[in-house]
Amino acid sequence: MGMNDEARNFEQLLSEMRPKLHRYCARMVGSPIDGEDIAQDAVMKAFAARSVVGVLDNPRAWLFRIAHNTALDFLRRRTREPLMGDEEDLDLIAAPDTPDPEIAATCLRSFMRLPTLQRSAVLLKDVLGHSLDEAAAIVGTSGMAVKSALQRGRERLRALANEPEEIALPAIDGAARARLVAYVDGFKVGDFDAVRAMLADDVRLDLVAKLKRSGKNEVGEYFSRYAASEQWMFSPGTVERRAAMLVFDRDVSLDTPAYFVAIEFDGDRVVAIRDFLFARYAMEGIEIRAIA
Repeated sequence: MGMNDEARNFEQLLSEMRPKLHRYCARMVGSPIDGEDIAQDAVMKAFAARSVVGVLDNPRAWLFRIAHNTALDFLRRRTREPLMGDEEDLDLIAAPDTPDPEIAATCLRSFMRLPTLQRSAVLLKDVLGHSLDEAAAIVGTSGMAVKSALQRGRERLRALANEPEEIALPAIDGAARARLVAYVDGFKVGDFDAVRAMLADDVRLDLVAKLKRSGKNEVGEYFSRYAASEQWMFSPGTVERRAAMLVFDRDVSLDTPAYFVAIEFDGDRVVAIRDFLFARYAMEGIEIRAIA
């Protein structure tokens, strides 16, 4: 097999693995938006390391190992302190070999209430279907530690599922809410000149899994696709408590968004747009709230 064939095969593997890598990273850090950043970073690291590591016995586990370490790096930066071990007794607890489908459907916010090792063990086993040995290799610990963390994590998630839901506080309000509503109103009425006027000069666009653009002129061209289409309906909202435009497919459902576009403001200007049109795997298990 030539180098070009190897490169194409590796690119295909990365493309196939992207939704699963995102599924893991989003639940490790509690955000589909940050999870996509981490998955992108992991894919870039994997592509750069490919020529160094050579042939791999289990390339999928190797990719998850990179994603796991990248997620831990993100969590360390966010907490500004080293991540401590779970400090739990490594009892020989019986952990079933089959994944638990109820736990696989758990929301992102609940996973964040687990210590990192428990979180990793439950995600790798119950959400992604890895064996205990693979999970141990990915997180860099013993099979016994993963087995104990898996059982404790499952027990904690089941306990959380029985707790009353927290009262949801408004995620955005006041001026931030007004800015988001104004941005989405431009889409609703087709006034994309007004939308472009809200862009910062150095605005960044990530049409996730497709392309990236930067600068007001380049990003401004992106809106022409929406201007030419009557397929979509738009609503302001939040995704995991962050500002977003919810996008509905008129041919599918006007109740459930097809995908979302995360919007980041600095003052009155839009500085970043993350459009998940081509990455709808990010919709799984997330908290979405519409703004009336």
